[in-house]
This record gives sequence, C-alpha cells and structure tokens, in this order.
Amino acid sequence: MDTPASPTRIALLTFPAVRPFDLSVITEVWGTDRTSHGVPAFDLHRVGTDPGRPVPLRGGMSITPDRSLAWLPRADLVLVPGLDDHQGRAPEPLLEALRRAHSRGTPIAALCAGAFTLAQAGLLDGRRATTHWKLVDELRAQHPLAVVEPDALFVEDRGVWTSAGTAAGIDLCLHLVRITHGAEVAATIARAMVTAPFRTGTQAQFIEHPTPCTDQRADALAAVRTYALTHLDEPLTVARLAARAGMSARTFARHFTAATGATPLRWLLDQRIAAAQKLLEHTDLPMPEIARRTGFGSEVTMRQHFANRLSTSPRAYRASFAAGPVKGLR
Repeated sequence: MDTPASPTRIALLTFPAVRPFDLSVITEVWGTDRTSHGVPAFDLHRVGTDPGRPVPLRGGMSITPDRSLAWLPRADLVLVPGLDDHQGRAPEPLLEALRRAHSRGTPIAALCAGAFTLAQAGLLDGRRATTHWKLVDELRAQHPLAVVEPDALFVEDRGVWTSAGTAAGIDLCLHLVRITHGAEVAATIARAMVTAPFRTGTQAQFIEHPTPCTDQRADALAAVRTYALTHLDEPLTVARLAARAGMSARTFARHFTAATGATPLRWLLDQRIAAAQKLLEHTDLPMPEIARRTGFGSEVTMRQHFANRLSTSPRAYRASFAAGPVKGLR
C-alpha cells in the first residue's frame, strides 16, 4: 500500500463546482491548529489556476486559492474535493498538474465525486476506485478502464485514494492522518469533530432498500451487536447470534447484512480487528493475550487477519501506533 510519508504540506485543489462540505472537511482535518493537543502543525494551502481570485461555490459561497498550481510539487499530499456537478470537467491545467503530481509519486486522494476528476486525468485507468453509490454506474460507464468497487467506504490503489459519499470523505481524511501520524493524532482530531476515528462496514448499508426491517427486528439486531461486542472473547457463530435474535440463521444473516452492509461473520471480524487495534495501541498485553481477548484464539490467526485486512502484522501495528508508554489493562 502506498501511503503519504508523514505529510505536513497539504494541497487542497479548488476550482468551480467543488462541494463546500468537502472543502470544510479537509480544512477541519488539516487546516485547524491543534498543536496544543499534540497534533502536528499541518501546512494546508488552497491551490488553484488563478490564486487570489475567488472561486464561486454553491449557496453564494466562494473560496480563494492562496497558491498556484506551481506550488503543487511541494505538496506531500494532494486532496481533490467532491463535486456538485460530477458531469463538469476540471480545468485542463489542473488535470495536467494532477498527472505530474502522480508521476512524481505524490499521493492523491479524492472525496466522493472527486473520483470523476481523477478519472478525467486518467489516474483511475486500471486502478481500483470507489465513489458515492448513486454514481457508481456512471463512473463505470464514463470511465470503463477504472475498476469500480461499489461497496467500499474508501479505496487505495498505488497511491491514489477515493472515497464514497459525504461521511466516507471524513473517514478517508481521518484514515490518511491515522496511517501517517498515528492513531492518537487521528483520534484527537476525530474527538474534536465529534465523529468516530474509524468506521467498519461498507456503503451498502446506506443504499436505499424497498423493504426495511421493522423496528422490533432492528432492535433485536442492535441488541445482538451489543452482545457480541461484550463477548468477543467467546466463540460467536451465526447460529448462536441468530438464536439470541429469535431468528433462524438464514433469516438473521439476511437482515443483519441489510442493516449493516456486512455479513455477520465479516462484521464480527471487523469488530475483533478494531478491538485488537485498541489493545495494541493502549496496552502492553502480550500478543497471545490480545488474541484471546478479541476472539482470534491464537496469535497466528490474529496475524493472518491483520495481514489480510490491514496489510501489516500486529507487532508492526503496535510499533507504529502505540500511544507512548503503554500499560496492561487487567
């Protein structure tokens, strides 16, 4: 996985039709001074084709670039906001600047419909990518060389990142901070934004469905998820969880997937990985004990799942993200 190398110089591309919300998210994550809380001093600049001239946005708002495209080679990370009109084309000088940035090896991340901008620059050809679930078919049709993954919250392929809809843009921004500056920095920013530092599942859970669960069934599924989170160290089969919900295993699996966007076993694995990450970050517990507490059973199994999901090992993860001196939670 290609990741930014501790980026401090961030380029926020600005041009007509970009979404004010995405500009705000990027500015909130990288443009707010939180050095007093241990967050690095990021150097965020608004980069455009005509610096000093306001760029009109939806709702009577505007944003003024403070750097020209000539500044882009200095950036450690380039961010492309989503678009109000994904059919619009970004200025050709900006697309060419994106191509040059990518050829230099600079990581590039696009939020939501910003994937269309990357596709216009040719950066999604032969690459895995995602976008808002309502735009997946259009992205595939307009850019058939892109390998579009409809369910992912965000995707990385050789230094190019894309994300799904509005909230997934926040997920991607926090993830980029997490993998480059550590879990504590990302968590500090997330707490200030009153949002989760990371989410699990897929955007399939947000797609419109014609037959939603009844409130009673939804309550039962929520109760089962709460139960599972407090019993991760125990064997949790689909049959056992279904019995607690008062459903057959097949019915339970169908409604669970509709409600969460993940199968019961996929969701459970995500929770176990998340719990193991937390213990690795905040405790000095030995690997076998973390594996036991999170239901992996053995360090070998935990290591296999970390490799498959996170492309790293538990030990490497602890070395990267442990929050200073750690204490064992007994």
